[in-house]
Amino acid sequence: MYLSYFGLSDNPFSIAPNPDYLYMSPRHREALSRLTYGLKESGGFVMLTGEVGTGKTTVSRKLMQELSDDTQTAVILNPTLSALELLATVCDELNVKYNTHNSTLKTFTDVILQKLADNHKAGINTVLIIDEAQHLLPEVLEQLRLLTNLETNREKLLKVVLIGQPELQQLLRRNELRQLAQRVTARYHLLPLTIDEVSAYVAHRLGVANGQANLFSKNALKGLFYISGGIPRVINLLCDRALTLAYSLQKPMVGHQLMIASSYQVLGQDIVEQRQQENWKRPYIVAFSAALALGFLIGTWG
Repeated sequence: MYLSYFGLSDNPFSIAPNPDYLYMSPRHREALSRLTYGLKESGGFVMLTGEVGTGKTTVSRKLMQELSDDTQTAVILNPTLSALELLATVCDELNVKYNTHNSTLKTFTDVILQKLADNHKAGINTVLIIDEAQHLLPEVLEQLRLLTNLETNREKLLKVVLIGQPELQQLLRRNELRQLAQRVTARYHLLPLTIDEVSAYVAHRLGVANGQANLFSKNALKGLFYISGGIPRVINLLCDRALTLAYSLQKPMVGHQLMIASSYQVLGQDIVEQRQQENWKRPYIVAFSAALALGFLIGTWG
């Protein structure tokens, strides 16, 4: 709706996990680096966690783009499966044929292990990426661990990337999963963007869509940070709605009031006002703490 009005070639704030729009903040760069490093190590698992909307899936898509051509990748987006269903899905992703009427854990495991051995013989790496991995059952995770048992003297023939919310960290602390936890060679927890990174994030996405970085005022970007909490998915939703409002009102840019109005529509007035109050209090809390510290020093040196 607003693309031609603002001279944009594409929707810069789509919530689809398009790796072309990935803003490489220091945190996202480090996350990608850790995953890439982990896949080169001898262990079987690497793990990326973070709160909802922080960009975990987009980072995984970028990782897939950067994998070498001699890599076969299997992706599981719905991990709420039994062990048998998971193995069947792995077979589907790796183009492994199996008997749909008479399959057991053993028959699935045998054909997958044979596929891994064939790939290795042909010089092909095999990577399994599981999104929303916090929903995996412990017995399913254990089955995945058993798949990574096939190895050469130097490396595992299957590398598994687990992507999930912070609950995944708690899941791997369970006693029955301690063997799997010991095989995680790299892990990273993705945090929200800082206030400066939010401005750079918005400018980056506008730039990819051939737009101007000054479509949002400084006050609008400041409000965007406090209201979104630095969560990229929420930023996208708020910016998309703000540009829609600016277009409907024929405004040349998004100011602070338009950002607040779009926040009311997306998040609801109660949530927005609560976050504004929290951030209004923050400077006073900092100032009060500084005053106490100064009083303490004066008392100490007086």
